[in-house]
Amino acid sequence: MKPSPFTYHDPQSVAETAAILSEVEDCRLLAGGQSLMPMMNFRFVQPSNLVDLNGVRELAFVREDAGRIAFGAMTRQRTLERSAGLRESCPIIPLALSHVGHRQTRARGTIGGSLCHFDPSAELCNLAALHEAELVLARRGGERALPFAEFGVGYLTTAVEPDEFLREVRFRRWPQGHGYAFEEFAMRHGDFAICAISCLVTLAPSGAVDDIAIAVSGVGAVPFRLGEAEASARGERPGHDLYRALATAASKVEAMSDSYVSAGYRQHLARILTYRAVKSAVENAGMRAAA
Repeated sequence: MKPSPFTYHDPQSVAETAAILSEVEDCRLLAGGQSLMPMMNFRFVQPSNLVDLNGVRELAFVREDAGRIAFGAMTRQRTLERSAGLRESCPIIPLALSHVGHRQTRARGTIGGSLCHFDPSAELCNLAALHEAELVLARRGGERALPFAEFGVGYLTTAVEPDEFLREVRFRRWPQGHGYAFEEFAMRHGDFAICAISCLVTLAPSGAVDDIAIAVSGVGAVPFRLGEAEASARGERPGHDLYRALATAASKVEAMSDSYVSAGYRQHLARILTYRAVKSAVENAGMRAAA
């Protein structure tokens, strides 16, 4: 199959990209192209204009400060996976990225492309929910920042307006020595996740849970956090009872069915993987604190 005819645009700067989007209609932005190009070839999408972001070098960066980690939208997944700095400050990112497709797709795929495609199974969407990401959307004449909870509005659908594009993604930075875990179930390694659970945790000197974040993806139309369960876990002692309570909360989330598995099976996976992820993150936090 071949895509339907389109006009190709090759901007070289953020300003040029914003100008193109303000002047033409029916656009699609090309980042890594790992999802968009197959969809165009099968004519699931037929844009009149294709705006290639690969020449906009200012969109590829990683910056860290005391409170957050910022990524340019065109930063390659393979760059994040291989970053020595991220392995130290945010080790769950390279861990989760090892589940994304294959090395060849990660070499082209970008963080911004994955987030804007907004597949509910995407590992980077899960991590954005986990880290309470803030997404900076640029347009001609200005920009706006959206929390991740407001960025996704439905299946494969975001709040990005036609004249906007994702410029930067900002993750909350967790303290050094935090525990982390990422659990995923897929038909085969590299396939889309049927269910994925990520967890970050810090422990108080007493050993109780100081802070915890749990994100669920692949289960519903959008990735989400177990906010109420997280709140109930803070101040509690880690152990089987706590892990089981959090797992039970995960099993009660609304799930979707498809041609592969039922909603009930996804809820079952959410329960099992949440138990494993929280237990592993707590054990990881203990080992990192002792190191």
